[in-house]
Amino acid sequence: MHEHPVVAKDLARWNATLLMPTPLPQYNIVSKTDALSTLDDFNGLRVRGPGGIMGVLSKLGAVKTGVPFSEVRQSMDSGVIDAASFAPHAHLATKTYKVGKWATTNLNLGSANCPVVVHTDALNALSSTNKEALLGSVDEAIAFYVDNYDNNTTGAYENAVTEEGLNKVTFSPEQTAKLNELAESVRSDWITNNVDKFDSQALFDFTAALFAEDDSKLAMKTGEAK
Repeated sequence: MHEHPVVAKDLARWNATLLMPTPLPQYNIVSKTDALSTLDDFNGLRVRGPGGIMGVLSKLGAVKTGVPFSEVRQSMDSGVIDAASFAPHAHLATKTYKVGKWATTNLNLGSANCPVVVHTDALNALSSTNKEALLGSVDEAIAFYVDNYDNNTTGAYENAVTEEGLNKVTFSPEQTAKLNELAESVRSDWITNNVDKFDSQALFDFTAALFAEDDSKLAMKTGEAK
């Protein structure tokens, strides 16, 4: 995605070059309220979560409630927020599961991309040997990062949720279809709201094609494994 001209132009404002992504799994919710039984139960739920996910949940009546990351646990304790939507590492860092009563297992409305960027001039000022060493380490670094997250961080979070006795909320295929329908409308809104700022449709289509390509590769690998 960062190779698209729209993104490259935006990075250029900061004289920045993408070094590597830090891929994260899908965000899920931990909440201190009574467990959800229907999507209507999102109505009135005060959630600390990112824009895209909250765009969907807001259509179900959830209330986006902004608090600093460092105050998430305190805000759940005091009742300022009812729930938080994070990737596993952030739930571990804030210990939301210590006060939570339930956690979703398959919200699957999105994640965050926090890429590692470097100053373009500083990168180009490196000697050829040092630059090659830095860029040549990226694939290995990503592989280690993903392996560590999958096999340590995610497992630690799942164990914590189980040990604390949280009720695990898994959305049905029908509920998932409804969430996906709402997500599609949020994506459409994003394109419309940004069309005057940059070619949002082209960027969206480019990104969607990348996801489709990855899905195709994953399906092929899964088939080969069988």
